[in-house]
Amino acid sequence: MTSGALSPPIVITDADFLKFREYFYRKTGMHFDDSKRYFVDRRLIERIQATGADNFRNWFIALRFDARGAELQALVNLMTVNETYFFREAYQFDCMVNSMLAEVVKRKSVGQRIRIWSVPSSTGEEPYTVAIYLLERWALIDRYEVEILSSDIDTQVLEAAQEGVYSTRSVSQMPPEYVRKYFKPRGDREFVLSPEIVSAVEFSRVNLCESADTRRFRDIDIIFCRNLLIYFDDLSRRVAAEAMYDALSPGGFLCLGHSESMSRISSLFSVRRFPDAMVYQKALKGDRP
Repeated sequence: MTSGALSPPIVITDADFLKFREYFYRKTGMHFDDSKRYFVDRRLIERIQATGADNFRNWFIALRFDARGAELQALVNLMTVNETYFFREAYQFDCMVNSMLAEVVKRKSVGQRIRIWSVPSSTGEEPYTVAIYLLERWALIDRYEVEILSSDIDTQVLEAAQEGVYSTRSVSQMPPEYVRKYFKPRGDREFVLSPEIVSAVEFSRVNLCESADTRRFRDIDIIFCRNLLIYFDDLSRRVAAEAMYDALSPGGFLCLGHSESMSRISSLFSVRRFPDAMVYQKALKGDRP
């Protein structure tokens, strides 16, 4: 009895990597430099094998001519890194309830809507932290209609966020009394978030570099966009910055990650230094500087 011939191993050549990098950048705004080569190759091979393609060339042709975009979305889900937890960089949430919202409500009447946008959502820890912070630490929560929006390019993490199930690690930085109040333990290592909090956030798929995705976001008062722009090149960062600027209401605020700086990306925003954090603000007049 003879055994079937083994398929040759899939290899990603330098030319393959460059083709993929250019295509993925055009579609998502995310740029992989040479230092990410091992990470990219490993995931490309995983995706090629999953589709049953024989090699990179055949898979790449199918990717480009997939009218539904299903293969590109599967690839995006594989290539994005989603590392987060509740109350991450909590000083910015302190700034939200102690300083930013105090300025936001000066421009609103009681009962008016306040819109907060968290992008990327990852698996939901950040927007749900916003909701818990507002309930626990903002005295005016009952006087305004607060809308929390959250977006990501990765559809798998959006599904996970809406399920609201988290590991012990995800809740490890939260005050224990909040964990007891807003979560129910499931087994030894999982916590299920309260339906009240899950229903407080509206999730959607958004590519921050696609104007068709972002134009529906307007009149936003506070944006949390933390540790996303580090995956973009200079041009994509400027595109994303302009999209967020256009989404903000005059006087609205933008929070970036601790290692990110808008001063190196765009001059559209002014810097505001509050006691808890430094954030970026859109001019009150709504005119670009």
